[in-house]
Amino acid sequence: MKKLLANSVITFAFSAGAALAAGTAPSTPAAPAPTSPTQMQCKSGYVVKTIKVKGKKPYKTCVKATAGVIPDNELYAQGYLLAKTGEYDWALQAFGAMTNTQTPETLTMIGYSNRKAGRLEVAVSYYDQALALKPDYVKAREYLGEGYVAAGRIDLARLQLAEIAKRVGTNSVEYSDLAKVISGQVTNL
Repeated sequence: MKKLLANSVITFAFSAGAALAAGTAPSTPAAPAPTSPTQMQCKSGYVVKTIKVKGKKPYKTCVKATAGVIPDNELYAQGYLLAKTGEYDWALQAFGAMTNTQTPETLTMIGYSNRKAGRLEVAVSYYDQALALKPDYVKAREYLGEGYVAAGRIDLARLQLAEIAKRVGTNSVEYSDLAKVISGQVTNL
């Protein structure tokens, strides 16, 4: 099941490429198709680096997640995949190795990883930072609303739902997903 979920997340990450290119992309340049550190069976705290040697075929290896080890866009992509497959603290290590975490997308995923790891107050602070940079970033609003539901603050979650509706309408995935969480149709916060 976990492998199926990982493949679904990877498919989502790549099928979202066109939408990302249309203006919702991370502020870092597009990365090549990422390989999740879990796919490479890296140890926690490691990320995948492609090694290019002149005259030889590039190969991938696991390296410790540290600043500058690979470009930010690749660290973001790997952190995203780790977070979406339940490796929240590992994802935070990947995001933490980025030289620039001050993008709405990265701050949102740091918030997401903290929220899913049970650190709701920390998560809210990252969502707030993301929204300070980009108030129309509805993914941050969706995740913030989900955090409020988890905390029992349905009133605050509904405020985020209204903000999403105001900014992108009620037909967006973010609106639909948060509405389902608020109504109790989805409970895996």
